[in-house]
Order: sequence, then C-alpha cells, then structure tokens
Amino acid sequence: MNKSVHNIVIVGGGTSGWISAAILAKKFASIQGAPKVTLIESKNVPTVGVGEGTWPTMRNTLKRIGITETDLITQCDATFKQASKFEGWVTGDKSDVYFHPFNSTKGYPRINLANFWGQDSAIDASFSRAVSCQESLCEQGLAPKLISTAEYKDLANYGYHLDAVKFASLLKKHCLTKLNVKHIEDQVVDVKTCIAGNISAVVTQHHQTVQGDLFIDCSGFSSILLGKALDVPFISKQHILFNDSAITAHVPYASEDQSIPCFTRSSAQPAGWIWDIGLPHRRGVGYVYSSQHCSDTQAKKQLQMYIGTQSVPTEFRKISFKAGHREVSWKNNCVAIGLSAGFLEPLEASALMFVETAATMLADQFPATYESMPSCAKRFNHAFIYRWHRVIDFLKLHYVLSQRSEQYWRDNREASSIPSSLQALLEDWKHMPPSDIDFASQLDLFRAPSYQYVLYGMGFKTNFAAAKHTLDNSELANKFFDLRQQEQQKLSIRLPKHRELIDKIHQYGFMEI
Repeated sequence: MNKSVHNIVIVGGGTSGWISAAILAKKFASIQGAPKVTLIESKNVPTVGVGEGTWPTMRNTLKRIGITETDLITQCDATFKQASKFEGWVTGDKSDVYFHPFNSTKGYPRINLANFWGQDSAIDASFSRAVSCQESLCEQGLAPKLISTAEYKDLANYGYHLDAVKFASLLKKHCLTKLNVKHIEDQVVDVKTCIAGNISAVVTQHHQTVQGDLFIDCSGFSSILLGKALDVPFISKQHILFNDSAITAHVPYASEDQSIPCFTRSSAQPAGWIWDIGLPHRRGVGYVYSSQHCSDTQAKKQLQMYIGTQSVPTEFRKISFKAGHREVSWKNNCVAIGLSAGFLEPLEASALMFVETAATMLADQFPATYESMPSCAKRFNHAFIYRWHRVIDFLKLHYVLSQRSEQYWRDNREASSIPSSLQALLEDWKHMPPSDIDFASQLDLFRAPSYQYVLYGMGFKTNFAAAKHTLDNSELANKFFDLRQQEQQKLSIRLPKHRELIDKIHQYGFMEI
C-alpha cells in the first residue's frame, strides 16, 4: 500500500491521450524522481474527432503545457471561436436565432442584469445583445484580439475551432520532443490484473508486457481498461439525450478569401441539429441526430440540403455513439479520460473540456502512493459524477424549450425524458432568473450566464414583474448596460476581421512577449 507511483501508462492516443500525457509530463518535468509517462497507441485505431470546437479553457491548458498559440493556429488550421449561434431551435422560422457568447453577462457576478433586462421596457434588444458585446462582434465577422495582443490574451473571450487530427499530431510532437514522454506504437491485446484488482500490466502485440503503477484509459468508446478489464458499467443517458449518430463532411470554401465565422453555427433540423465550423481552408459540418427518429439516408439527404449544390463536400462519414458515462471514472489504479469515461453529444463542445478537466484534476491531486489512491479516486469520481449530471441538464435545456412540431422535438419535451433536477430549476426560473445561488458548487461547468443565454434566447418566460424587489441597484445596472455599449463601439472599430487576423498569424505569428 505504501508503494510509490513511478510509472504512468496511458493506453490510447488522440487528443485525450496526448493532452493527458502533456499535462502530467509537464507537471513532473522538473521534479527529481517523479513518475514517468508512457503512452501506447495503435496506428490501426483512427481518431474519432467528434467536433472541432474547444472552450476558452483550452487556452490555459496549452499555455500550461508550453505550446505557443502561433503553433496552434498555424499547425492545426485553428481559428477563433467566440460563441455558438443557434438557428431554428425554437420555431424553425428564419428569424429564430440566438447567441450563446463566451463572454459572461456584463457585470457578472457583481450584478444579475437579467432582472433589469426583463423589467426595463426601454431595452429593445435580445438578451445576449443587451448584456454582451460578443453577439455584435460575431455578426460583424470580427476577431477577438489583435495581432499585437499577447498569446492567449484577449479583448473578447474565445476558444478555438481546429482540425482534431492535426491537433493530436501537434500534441504528440510536443510530448515527444519537449516533455520526454515515452511512446510505444502498438496494439494492446491483453490486460493483466493482480489479486487486489489493480492492473499490473498491459500486453501489446509486439512489445510484449508494459508494466505500470497507474493506468489511464484513453482508448475511446471501447474503454478496454476501465470498461472491459475492470468491468465498470456504462450508464446510458439515451432516454434523456436521444442523439446517437452523426454524419460529417468537410466542405471547401467557394473562394480563398471567404470570411470565416467566429462562432459555431448550430442549426436545428427535424431530428437533430447540424454543426457548421469554419477553418481557414474548409468548413467542418455534421448532422447530429437520433436514429430512432431519422434514418441514415434521411440524415445524409438533410445534410446535403443544408450544404447546398454550390459546395461539393468530401466523402461523408458516419459516426455512432451512445450518450452516457461510466459508473465511475476511476477504479483501483485505472482512470478513464475522454470517450472511455463517457460522451454525451457534440452540442456545446463539452468533450474536450471533460478531457482537460479530468487530466488537470489528476495532475493537481496526483496520488503519491497506492495508499493515497482510494481517497484520490473518491474525490475524482464525486467531481465527475456531479459534472456529468449538470452538463446533461444544460444540454437537455436546449431541447425542452423548443416549440418545434416534429416528433423528435415533441419527444424531447416529454416530462419522462427531462431530469428532475432540470425540472426543478425550470420551475424556480419562472419566478426569478438563474443566479449564482443555483450554481453554488465550484464543480459547476456551466454557470448562470450560460443558462440565461439559452433560456432567454429561446423565449423562456420569467415573471420579472413579481421580482421588482430585486431591482435595488438600478444605477449600477444602467452603468453596466452603458459600459457594454461603449465596449462594443470601441471593439467594432479596433478589432480586425477574423480571416484578416488568421492570415496575419500565418504570415507573421504573434509577437514574442
């Protein structure tokens, strides 16, 4: 039990494997006698690459492991993402549009502007436009920073769109050349366990036995360590989140200088939704749908109609997945990170965020010995069970507020498919807007502003008139509304077009600070 953890073995590459390797190897890089990291990946397992969007958290992750923003942009065909734009989610009409910006509502958390927006009849603007300048920046096609802005700093909050395969390659190169990660290219064919139930070693096809003290399962949906070897059950959430399929394609631009949207476009469809992501030389599009409500043929036809006849996509690709997560992410001396731990759906790009969060928590609370491992696992599992549940609530929120008439959307509104925790929150929000009281835990990944953007973007009705007692600081609220307007005007003049900035980064790179 007092045995030290010297050898970390990661099974599986891709973004989850190499992000985990980088975060752990960077933590231990300057520590004498620290654990060594070995990553085993099979060249026969393709990268799933579901979704090509990240959260702003990725900036801290890349800075932490030592990858420059210039390298990310130039080597991964990355662009900036400031928001998600939802089209057709409420009624399907052409005017049915709202934004979920990465910027928090102005003044948050000092003041909750939702109350003032809802009760001030003089504010003639959508909720996101009233409380954040980012909707306007997106509509103008502006970037979130200047070429002279320091790497990973911003003038408006942002994450990235990127080529997932090239991103994994950049991470791999960085791990092997800068972080001393040992790499074995081989296929795991067997897993050895000891009497105590811990994994003692994995057996590969050509390198025979690889021993370790802590094993990280990044083997994707197959979950060969946590799921198969340790028999941790998969908890399906298909009764809540219906989508289980996606058909994807790469779509070339009509011209080399075509503008690049600085947001993810999410367009509602009869049995799901289509993502549309702009990279420098192409768009990544995909129809996410429920196979119970739509056939593959119908989905492909719907995606082709969305793309139109002017653009000819590359070969269509079908991806199948199950919404849900493992009962626990950490059992004995095995931690699952990425798809091996669970996956919900591409909406709101939470997959890479879960990878970052899990790898960071593991590094920050790394078990020094086997004796400390159970308490580390208990904290880790508590955190991620909570996070799975709350993210499921947030994703489901997008579906339950729709007024669309197709069977898929009607089924999503059935009470039996809505978690009781979300039902309780929706009942509360009829009388007051979401606030920090609803998200008191540090484990909450989506905070009150995100819920407000979706709620009021989709026309949810809060009885603001009954909450007049909350308007105890109108002067401060008006100050923040004015500041938002001033910020928008200044940034609209100062910021470059998105493609203009991307082209400059490719030509010059960011200045070294």
